[in-house]
This record gives sequence, C-alpha cells and structure tokens, in this order.
Amino acid sequence: MIRVLLAEDQTMMRDALALLLDLEADIEVVARVASGDEVVPAALAHRPDVAVLDIEMPGMSGLDACAALREAVPGCRVLIVTTFGRPGYLRRATEAGALGYLVKDGPVDQLAVAIRRVMAGEQVIDPGLAIAALRSGPNPLTQRECDVLAAGSDGATIADLATRLHLSESTVRNYLSSAIGKTGTRNRMEAIRVARDNGWL
Repeated sequence: MIRVLLAEDQTMMRDALALLLDLEADIEVVARVASGDEVVPAALAHRPDVAVLDIEMPGMSGLDACAALREAVPGCRVLIVTTFGRPGYLRRATEAGALGYLVKDGPVDQLAVAIRRVMAGEQVIDPGLAIAALRSGPNPLTQRECDVLAAGSDGATIADLATRLHLSESTVRNYLSSAIGKTGTRNRMEAIRVARDNGWL
C-alpha cells in the first residue's frame, strides 16, 4: 500500500483527489493539509511514502515545502501537481528534490500512475512542460536580483526597498535596472511579471 499525503489549499480539489485516489487498491491517502506550513508536521505524524503538493498555498509554497520535506522526511518522495505549467517552476521543483511534476489539466488517471512511478523512484514530468523547460534556458537573474524584485512586488519605493534589504538606494536601483534589462522589460512591474511567469521568483 502506497501511503499518500495531499497538500492542496482548495477544499473541493483536495477532497476530490482524495476520493479518486482512495478508489485505487494500492493507494491510501493518510493525510490531507491545506497549507504549505502543515506539510512537514503531517509527514512526521503520518510517514507517507509520497507527498502530492500544490505550488501556491497559504504559508509556505509547495516548492519550499518540498525542500523542507526532503530535509525532515528524506524517505518521502514528492510529486508536484499544479495549475502552473511554467518551465522555471519545474526547474525549481526538481532542484528542491521533487521526482514528479504534473499539470492539473492532465487526465485524472495520470495521477495514480505518476504516484506509482514516483514511488518506484522514477522521474515523472509533464512532457510538454519538459520540452518548454529545455527551450527556456536557465534563470538569467542573480539571487540578489530575484530578492529585490520579490521585495518590490508590493510597489514599495526604492527607499523602502533599501531599508528592507539593508542596501543603499543606488544598489537597489542597479539591481532593478539589471533585472529589467535581463528580462527585456520596460519597468519593475513588467520584470516581476516575466520573472513570475518563468518561475524565477
């Protein structure tokens, strides 16, 4: 029996997935959580074989929860199932230790097959997304440029960002200018949008 933890913030989706998986003779859903912060405590309590994680959840993201789970319960394999078919997210998921990455608009029976394959130690990646990831190339932004863009997503002023990140205003301007140039955009908000779309933030 494959023991599964489901992490999905939408109650209807979480319950539907649990019902579908419980119909499988060899799969048992042992825990359901609605936020990324609950993943590791639930995994420590229930010791699942496979964790099925959404990306965008309250608290910790699925990508961060994946990395935390690999540290806390290294024997638990991770399968990301998300609406976000973005090459950058796929790259970040694999870097965090996920063995699988599926997009939610795929066939339902694909999920049970993917869980079995991940349990067997195989990598399972949505084929269309894998091709897009190969074409998109690596993240051109440095970690500091990502930090400045992420901090500026709420519309904070240069002065606010400088204070928040413990940098000078001119350094913040330089990071923003560099990020805008690398993303081929005209301003900070466009750069943030492109970086998010590619999964770099």
